[in-house]
Order: sequence, then structure tokens, then C-alpha cells
Amino acid sequence: MRAEDSESMRTRAIIAFLAAFAALAVSAPAAAHGRGRVTFGLHIGVPLGYYGYYPPPYYYFPYYPPSVVVVPREPTTYIERDSAPSSDAQSYWYYCPDSSTYYPYVKQCPGGWQKVPPRPQ
Repeated sequence: MRAEDSESMRTRAIIAFLAAFAALAVSAPAAAHGRGRVTFGLHIGVPLGYYGYYPPPYYYFPYYPPSVVVVPREPTTYIERDSAPSSDAQSYWYYCPDSSTYYPYVKQCPGGWQKVPPRPQ
């Protein structure tokens, strides 16, 4: 074997090593961005664009804000009360002549109650 042939082989081995090292150096940024693989190949035909080979990256997907859920309030409950007290009960005091006292101080009057219009003090 001649000296030129061994030096030529040595030069080719160094070039192959440098090419492999360059390919790994180029693939490192791709791996850092989540791609994680480098492919080499020969493509013949019409390119279909980025979407023909890989799914689009996450930042190409449209952003949809979270949906708003509106919960209706429960209907208001109305409670009907009895009609207003009669003005007759409000406008008189009841006097018991047998005991000479007014209701509510005496609960029963044997002779019957006497209606008395109230007097302001």
C-alpha cells in the first residue's frame, strides 16, 4: 500500500467524522425545540407543504377562550300573607266595666267588652 493511499483514507475518515459531527451539531437545536429527531432523505415529487409531513406546532392551533357558563338564578319565592288586619281591631280599645281594666291586662270579661275609641296622650 502506498503512503498516498493511506493518507487519502485518513483524510476521508476525518472528513466523514467532521460531517457526522456537523450533523449532530445541527440537530441539537431541533431536539431542544421538542422535535427530537433529524431525518435525512431524498424527496422526489411535489412538496405538499409543512402540513404534508408533520402536524403543525402547538402555536399554529387557534386559541379558543374558555366558554362562559351562566347559571340562572332560582326564581324568587313569594309568600302571601293574610290580608291586613281590619282597621276595626286597630282603632278601638276594649274596656271591661266589671274589673275596670283594659284588654290585654284582663283576658276575660264576664259582663262583655265595651269598645272605647283610643285617646292620644
